[in-house]
Amino acid sequence: MKFEIANLAFAAIATLGVVAGGATAAHAAEQDIVDTAVAAGQFKTLAAALGGAGLVSTLKGAGPFTVFAPTDAAFAKLPAGTVDNLLKPENKDKLTAILTYHVVPGRVMAADVGKVQEAKTVNGKMLMVSTKGGGVMINDAKVTATDITATNGVIHVIDSVILP
Repeated sequence: MKFEIANLAFAAIATLGVVAGGATAAHAAEQDIVDTAVAAGQFKTLAAALGGAGLVSTLKGAGPFTVFAPTDAAFAKLPAGTVDNLLKPENKDKLTAILTYHVVPGRVMAADVGKVQEAKTVNGKMLMVSTKGGGVMINDAKVTATDITATNGVIHVIDSVILP
């Protein structure tokens, strides 16, 4: 199944027409959310999951969207086999529900966090936003990087996958 994830990630990257290499902040602002995440290199599992859920075209749309993006390391924290299981076609609805729980409509920048205690996600459920030890938490996930701008929104990197 690991081979399957790698193939899905590669297919998602190839489909997006992204060239290998990291994106600078200036370059990222010229790309949509999906291309920005793929170019960063630490979201291969997220790219594969977006492809498996059929959400690539949505997140390449006009937006704006705020995406709380779990890294590959965040996905690796899930119990063994979870990602492989979610990528099965019969689990597409569950995968979609999880991924849309990471997306908030609109552009929410880090400076707005003090004004927000919860946010309604694209899947309709609420995320809890808090500060802890000088950092920002989205439910139980720590925000590790903020305000990565894209043409159709903003990405905030998180260290865990958040589940609805």
